[in-house]
Amino acid sequence: MGDRHEGNALVGGRPDLVVRHPQQGAEWKGFNSFLAEHKRLPTQVTLTLVQFDSQDPYEVVHAYAPIVAVPELTEETFVPRASTPLFDAIGRGIVDLDTRLRSMPVDQRPARIIFVIVTDGQENSSHEFTGAQVRSMVTERRAAGWQIVFLSADEGAIASGESVGIRAEQSMGVLKTARGSSRLWSTVARESAKYSVCMAQEMNFDQAKADYAREDAERGNTPQ
Repeated sequence: MGDRHEGNALVGGRPDLVVRHPQQGAEWKGFNSFLAEHKRLPTQVTLTLVQFDSQDPYEVVHAYAPIVAVPELTEETFVPRASTPLFDAIGRGIVDLDTRLRSMPVDQRPARIIFVIVTDGQENSSHEFTGAQVRSMVTERRAAGWQIVFLSADEGAIASGESVGIRAEQSMGVLKTARGSSRLWSTVARESAKYSVCMAQEMNFDQAKADYAREDAERGNTPQ
């Protein structure tokens, strides 16, 4: 029998907006914290990482790689730029992962699949997939048991996620600050790790969002 492991697919945008943001390093540092969390898990984890923008709408950085062998991102390997073909990246990511899974013997397929979408911009340059097509694809994969979550350095993340079929409790948006990015990545790292080792039946960001809102209210801060 094959090892029924966890499969992670991260589809991350790198629009030019981040280049002008003073906290741009927080994005790759946040990803690195996600890596570190999953490398510590007592189960086999694989990772597919795709970056997208209008210059390269689907750049596969790692394809189904053992996560222990995936290097950290740096300011040299994560270079924000250009606009956001979000629908195309999500659609192609789902199709590619589906194709990969179908090519594997059933007993070697991941027992749990987490598909993470990360962006700091809204859709503005897709040509291959429409929002309606992506919504249908997401809905079908969620019904098949995939955990599909939406992370955005944009306070409109909940609406953006729901527009493509992702539930509000599996979407999270923050302000474009180092603190916001830290919250985003620490939350997805924690919740995905819990799901990976069967400590949770699904990923859910509601408690984290409530905790952050309470923390901000107590400190009298603008939500981040």
